[in-house]
Amino acid sequence: MIFKLMIALLAALIVFSIFMFFLGRRNSEKQNIKERIAYFADYRTDNTASAQKKGLGDFIRGLFHRGGEMLEPFKKSNSFDVKMQQADWPLTGTEFQLILTGLGIIGALVFFAYTLQFVGMILGFIFGALLGWTVLLFHIQRRQAAFTNQLSDMLKMIADAMRAGFSFMQAMEHVAREMDAPASREVQKLMRETNLRIPLETALENMSQRVQSKDFDLVVTAVLIQRQVGGNLSQVLDNISDTINARLKMRQEVKTLTSQGRLSGIILALLPVALAVFINSVNPGYLKPLFEEEIGHIAIGIAIFLEIIGFIVIKRIVNIDT
Repeated sequence: MIFKLMIALLAALIVFSIFMFFLGRRNSEKQNIKERIAYFADYRTDNTASAQKKGLGDFIRGLFHRGGEMLEPFKKSNSFDVKMQQADWPLTGTEFQLILTGLGIIGALVFFAYTLQFVGMILGFIFGALLGWTVLLFHIQRRQAAFTNQLSDMLKMIADAMRAGFSFMQAMEHVAREMDAPASREVQKLMRETNLRIPLETALENMSQRVQSKDFDLVVTAVLIQRQVGGNLSQVLDNISDTINARLKMRQEVKTLTSQGRLSGIILALLPVALAVFINSVNPGYLKPLFEEEIGHIAIGIAIFLEIIGFIVIKRIVNIDT
């Protein structure tokens, strides 16, 4: 069984690599345009000796990059591109779609090698694709939460810089140099957009779309109003910073009060799996009907569905919007 699985995975990797290699070649004109845009955006690719060492990971990334370039004309929506910007991953939407497809193929081969059934192959493909999508959403959520935690300090730094005589854009450059990611990364993207003659209002709205923070929406509104009617922006940013600090404290208190409910949801979700493993170790033949008979497969499917529904319900109950 392990030998068949290894052969299937190796064959899939070879076929996928050959397909991606012949799928497309680099377009020199597009690459030239990208380099020119990168120059005006104050962006430099890493050309150091360590960066030029090509490994297996670089080869695979190159395959996905070429495949994404070939599939770019067929793209109908930029929702995946937005997700890549929110995650700050060096991928395009089409490249990530290819990665999801690759994960789905690997999951389909693993499930098919284990079950030798077409239904298992379909479930494996869905599982592999959903696994990649879940990792993306989890990374975006953590990154946005980290930005929200840095936002108060970022506003304080901007306000102090403006009181010292800096302009708003100079204060943003100071933030991009001094703060850690993800705040510095987002401000760097904003500065690059403004270097490309994109209006500051549009750049701020794009940044707000990437970070998805209600607190940052207050900052964008304050900056836009100040640019239209004037006012003491540093004092406004100080007030917003104090408000954000108060909201963060309240969120921490709510998180502490709901920790028992969240822990209960995790325990209830893991308890059936742990119980099944325990029963199977004590009496290996007791759970065989669940895995060998059709009614057992149906029961497992219903149980998994109800587990997911219960976990979502508990999560919604304890997830209080602050």
